[in-house]
Amino acid sequence: MGFSLHREWNPQGLVSALINFKRAVLTAFFLWFVDMGQMLKIAIIGDYNFTYNSHQATNLALDHSSRFLEIEVNYYWIKITDAAQFKPTQYEEFDGILIAPGPFQNLFFLNGIIRAVSQLKIPVLLTGEGIRSFIEVLIAAYQLNPNGEKLISDNLVEGNQFETIQVVPHSQAFLKIYENHNTMELTSSRYSLYPQLIYSLTADLVDVEAYNQFEEPEVISLKEHHFFVACGYCPQISSTREIPHPLIYTFLKASLNTTTTA
Repeated sequence: MGFSLHREWNPQGLVSALINFKRAVLTAFFLWFVDMGQMLKIAIIGDYNFTYNSHQATNLALDHSSRFLEIEVNYYWIKITDAAQFKPTQYEEFDGILIAPGPFQNLFFLNGIIRAVSQLKIPVLLTGEGIRSFIEVLIAAYQLNPNGEKLISDNLVEGNQFETIQVVPHSQAFLKIYENHNTMELTSSRYSLYPQLIYSLTADLVDVEAYNQFEEPEVISLKEHHFFVACGYCPQISSTREIPHPLIYTFLKASLNTTTTA
């Protein structure tokens, strides 16, 4: 019995080899991409509970936006009690900080965390009922309530449920963010602010990025910070794989810019 040195033409084998070569090239490119600093490390500060839709949605929204931007995003949930012990250098290990929706086990610690991260140059996105704590931090820091009045209402969303609010963009940045996105959002927290408080805040401290249909500030940002945005609603809930939420990926882009300019 003999054998032949001639190998038959095998087009399927060639196609398979080309596919494997393409995969190897893409893998090498991805590793180079990561080495060039295109991988983000995001801290999610909050008391994670898998039974809360907004907490699961936070993870998914970051995944949606990372795919959209074609970057690698590693995120880490940090409990309020743990984050409250952080030194500035520990926060600075992250490229961005997302303060998740509540409930929070310790609002006093949350206020301290907000005060600490607002002093850093790291992009911060705060979503949900933490916006009240953010405003309280500003009131205390700048002595905006010398008479001890009630300047912020209780939560106007009753019970453990979500209601629909309409985001009415006010700034040019938010007009662009919502240019091609539905302005109807879901929230479990809504507050009314005393008019004099709004005036005091917007005079020197914050910009109103968007209002809601009740003509109350819905999204505010620190004037002296390149990206510190607080919104009362939960943008992560309306994010999908097909349509990532523009506020989430804008936050990631700001975090990416921080890594490339560091």
